[in-house]
Amino acid sequence: MKISVIGTGYVGLVTGTCLAETGNDVLCIDNDKDKVKQLKEGIVPIYEPHLDVLFDRNIKAGRLSFSTSLEEGLSHGDIIFLALPTPEGENGSADLKYILGVSEEIGKLIENYKIIVDKSTVPVGTAEKVKAIIEKNTQVDFDVVSNPEFLREGFAVDDFLKPERIVIGSSSEKATEIMMKLYKPFVRSGNPIIVMDEKSAELTKYAANSFLATKITFMNEIANFCELVGANVDKVRAGMGADSRIGKRFLFPGIGYGGSCFPKDVKALHKSGKDSNYDFNILNAVIKVNDTQKKILLPRIKTYFNGNLKDKTFAVWGLAFKPETDDIREAPSLFIISELLAEGATIKVFDPEAMPNIKKEFSNKIVYALNKDEATMGADALIICTEWSLFRTPDFEKLKSNLNQPVIFDGRNLYDLEDIQKEGFYYSSIGRKTVNP
Repeated sequence: MKISVIGTGYVGLVTGTCLAETGNDVLCIDNDKDKVKQLKEGIVPIYEPHLDVLFDRNIKAGRLSFSTSLEEGLSHGDIIFLALPTPEGENGSADLKYILGVSEEIGKLIENYKIIVDKSTVPVGTAEKVKAIIEKNTQVDFDVVSNPEFLREGFAVDDFLKPERIVIGSSSEKATEIMMKLYKPFVRSGNPIIVMDEKSAELTKYAANSFLATKITFMNEIANFCELVGANVDKVRAGMGADSRIGKRFLFPGIGYGGSCFPKDVKALHKSGKDSNYDFNILNAVIKVNDTQKKILLPRIKTYFNGNLKDKTFAVWGLAFKPETDDIREAPSLFIISELLAEGATIKVFDPEAMPNIKKEFSNKIVYALNKDEATMGADALIICTEWSLFRTPDFEKLKSNLNQPVIFDGRNLYDLEDIQKEGFYYSSIGRKTVNP
């Protein structure tokens, strides 16, 4: 099939590359000339495991190409994917200006039947708005389909090529049949393609992400209570996760969720509820708890250093909001670093992928280490914000000698309490007793 993908951000680039991998002829469109030049030169602008291999292979095979011309994209593709940003607006709503703006241009440029696919995460009713805007500018027949993405950063390629489910929101038999044919190679193992109306498809994405965010937030609440009553959240989590009705995933406590999806999608669904005179009481709590959780280590750090952080040096391991990505959007590290800088502290950071993005945020206000050991040299304490695998088994003797004092504030519960006690560290984690040798 001939496919055009409008937008080469995280979703658009993964979508275009993976659709090319199954033999489709894919043209990706972006109005950023420098980015398109970079893509044409074979440079992947984001970090996502395995994406570079597929990207290179499909460019060489001639199945994946790039352009800045929306007109060229409309001419090329029979299916037009809209993978455009929907940033959080000032009131928490999803800002649809990019999608609606491109839709207006599509209406002016469309010359024959196309399927316009909303791939971006959008509020309920967006497909109707897109359809109305295009109809206002053309007499040409077209269909609008809602096809939300369910890509996890760090696992996006696998998620696209081997999806647990594909959701197609469509009221057109013709469009549904074509979309089913497009996705057939991805569900050969029998995972479902679920067809529904457009509004239900739009809501499915928000509902899924908000539920997962709620699960994480509930576990963080349990972890905070564990500390008050002397329980161990690791044991509670194991006991809960063994129940098949609950499951083991998304039960790991920490310093809050971040990234491009959960914070934005929870707030957008919450705002959509308000717009419909419905108050999502659960989401009210999720937003409030997560905002607090991101800063939960700060009072502990201040207490340990008797309220005076001026001239103290802190090493920070992990900057991305989760492992296997360079994405720092809404990452807890941002909030922790900003607060420590405001207290007059010096910050030395290391992350295997997210350092360039952090530099855009903090410039020369912090120190960028070449590796995890360099970050801890001369630091008064280590703060762990992201659970990268390379942080899980450090040389504790070397770590102890690097630090001015053996102190760790762990926002991701990487280490066993008994082991860390034997190593002689002061160790504060989430939902567990503080180890004080």
